[in-house]
Amino acid sequence: MQHRHAKGGTLVLGGGFAGGYVARLLGKAGATIVSRENFMLYTPIVPEAASGTLEPRHVVVPLRMMCPHADLVLGNATSLDEERRQVVVETEAGELELEYRNLVVALGAIARALPIPGLAERALGFKDLADAIALRNHVLRQLEAADAAVDPQVAKRHLTFVFVGAGYAGVEALAELSDLVRDAMRYYPRLREVERRWVLVDAAPKILPEIPARLGDYAAGELAKRGVDIKVGTTLAGVDQLAATLSDGERIETDTLVWTAGVKATPAVRRFGLPVDEKGRVTVDPTLKVEGRDSVWSLGDCARVPNAATPGQFDPPTCQHALRQARRLAKNIRGEPKPYRYRMLGQVATLGRHKGIADVLGLRFRGFLGWFITRTYHLYQLPLVRRKLRVVTDWTVGLFFRRDIAELSMLGHAGPLGDE
Repeated sequence: MQHRHAKGGTLVLGGGFAGGYVARLLGKAGATIVSRENFMLYTPIVPEAASGTLEPRHVVVPLRMMCPHADLVLGNATSLDEERRQVVVETEAGELELEYRNLVVALGAIARALPIPGLAERALGFKDLADAIALRNHVLRQLEAADAAVDPQVAKRHLTFVFVGAGYAGVEALAELSDLVRDAMRYYPRLREVERRWVLVDAAPKILPEIPARLGDYAAGELAKRGVDIKVGTTLAGVDQLAATLSDGERIETDTLVWTAGVKATPAVRRFGLPVDEKGRVTVDPTLKVEGRDSVWSLGDCARVPNAATPGQFDPPTCQHALRQARRLAKNIRGEPKPYRYRMLGQVATLGRHKGIADVLGLRFRGFLGWFITRTYHLYQLPLVRRKLRVVTDWTVGLFFRRDIAELSMLGHAGPLGDE
C-alpha cells in the first residue's frame, strides 16, 4: 500500500461545495482533497444545464483550478484509523494511505427516497449533473415518442410530466424544462394540438416553504399561469410503467416522474465510526469539530451543524450555508476555533425565462428583477473569472438565439470499435 502525508496536514474528504471551498479558502496553507470527480458542481445553476440554457461543462469547476494550492486524489475513502490519523483511499492506481493532522469530512448527501411502490424502478432523480443531462435527454425523447405516436392518448401520456417535491430543485427544474418543451414545440408541428401537462406534487401546504409566503404565492401563481397543475398537501402513492398514483386517488398517465423530494446524508459517513444523529448526519459542536474528536471536522449536507445565529436550529442542506460553514472552518483550522454563526442574507430562485423571486435583506423582489438578482447572485458566488465569463456568454447567447434541442445521450458512452 502506498503512503502519503496530506498537504498542509489537512485532508478533505469530498470535493463538493463544502469540501471544495474549505480547500480553496485554506489557500497557501494547502490541503489534500479526496473526491470521486475532479470538479465541484455548482448546483444552483444545474437546472439551466438541463434545459440547455447553459453548456454542461460551465456548471462545474475543475478542483485543480479552483484550489491551486491543494493536492487532489481521485478515489473513495474506505476506512479511517483515528488513532494513527490515517485514511485509506481506493484509487485506480491501488490503495493509498493518507496521513493527516486535521481531517475534514464533507461527503455531501444523496437523494432521499421513500419505500413507495415503483419509485426506485421508475423515477428519475435530479441531484447531480448526470441526473440533469439524463432528464434532459428523457424529456426530448418523450417529444420524439409523442410525435411518432398515432393514438392521441398515447401522445398525451408522453407529454405529461410529474415532479414530486416543490422545493428549490423541483420548482426550478420544472420551470426550466417546461421552457425547453415550449420552445421545442415549433419543431414538432404535429404536437401543437396535443395537450401538454406539468404536475407539481408536494406534501407541504405550499410550494417553496423555505421562502416568505408572499414570494411563494407569487411563484405558485406564475407556474399556474403556465398551466402547471400544483397539488400541495399531496404525496405520491405509487408509480408503474404507465402512470403515477397520488394519495388523493388520482391516477396520472405519464412516462415521466421526477423525484426531487429532499436529500439525506450520504451513508458513507457511517463507515468511519463517527457519531451520527437519527438522520445519519455527523454531529458537530459549534466550532464544526466532530463531537468527541480532537482533529476531525465536518460540514455541509452530511453534518448536523448548529448555528449560533439561530439557537436550537441546525443549518439546512443548502449551498449558501455550506459556503459560510467552509469559511468558518478554514479559519478554525488555521487559528483559534470560534463558533460558527451565520444569518441568511436572503434567498433566491428562478422560475424559468426572465422570471424569478428574491428575498434580500428583507427586501422582496419578483418577476424580471427577481430573476436578474438571482442570476447576479449565482454569478458572484461562482468561482473563477473564466467560469463566470463562460456562463455570462451562455446567458447572453440565450437572449438572441433559440434554445438548443439536441440530446446528449451519446456523450461518455462510446460503442465498441467496429460496431455497426
